[in-house]
Amino acid sequence: MKHSLGSLGAVFCLILLLACPALALTGARNGLLLWADVVLPTLLPFMICSGMIVALNGVPLLTKPLFPFLSRFMGLSQPGSFVFITGLLCGYPMGARMDSRFLEEGRIELNEARTLLAVSNHPSPMFILGYICVQAASLFSSSNACPPWIFLTALYLPILPVSFLAKKCYHLNQEASLCRQDNYKSEHTRVSFDAHLMDCLETMEKIGLYIMIFSILALYLSALPDSLLPLTLRCALLGAVEITTGIQAISGSVPGFAGALLITAAGAFGGISGIFQTKSVLKSAGLSIRHYILWKFFHSVLSCAAFALCFFINQSLQIGI
Repeated sequence: MKHSLGSLGAVFCLILLLACPALALTGARNGLLLWADVVLPTLLPFMICSGMIVALNGVPLLTKPLFPFLSRFMGLSQPGSFVFITGLLCGYPMGARMDSRFLEEGRIELNEARTLLAVSNHPSPMFILGYICVQAASLFSSSNACPPWIFLTALYLPILPVSFLAKKCYHLNQEASLCRQDNYKSEHTRVSFDAHLMDCLETMEKIGLYIMIFSILALYLSALPDSLLPLTLRCALLGAVEITTGIQAISGSVPGFAGALLITAAGAFGGISGIFQTKSVLKSAGLSIRHYILWKFFHSVLSCAAFALCFFINQSLQIGI
């Protein structure tokens, strides 16, 4: 049955490509331009640098300032703290990539890796401030209607309750994680910078191809008439398919609070494209993409609730002033 449905889907996609080649060409070009102009120059340097930090045993130096907090409140080991910080600063799918790599190398245990997969894959602060906030600014007539701190709070604050539930769900034992960290002996091996570059480029190629594929899908969805798919629903669906294209469509079509809420949901969920990108870097057994999808959906719900609360608090403060 699965093979039959897959074959029908592939044939349907081929028919769409043949029926509307101009849309396919534009979507592919948009996706590749997005990858080349935004994703590649922002993500690749972080990927190269973080890999060299691990290879040269510089993890303790980077995690030392935040490790007491992350260890106490999130139950993370020092390598786990590095995975979390990397995912938070670098954006999709760096957190999942480092999580899978550290599990494969034996730096973290399986339960900690599963917990990290639930909390370490997010849009980077650069993407939030440089893209999400800029796109959301067009939704309101006043620049103070939705300041950047609201989006940052809405997208990052839910990490705490999600991490608490993930620890309980996966029975994360903090003492066992710290014991594994103490017993892990990092061997000083010869680092091949060329091999590391090729590994990073392979990952970036996969990400670029997924962005291209889902940009084509997003363009086909955007071409559907309003009678078949209402505008607001179409924008929400675009945000669920591909985060960058979806946010741009939402900012141009759904004004005010509703548009900002949809942008928050899209940013927290990361899109189906982000899910496929994450799946492509999960090379270690035991890390479930299905669990990841459920955690991202839960995170998205919490982010929408946090955004609504912060937005109305900000509005109340503005009225009071």
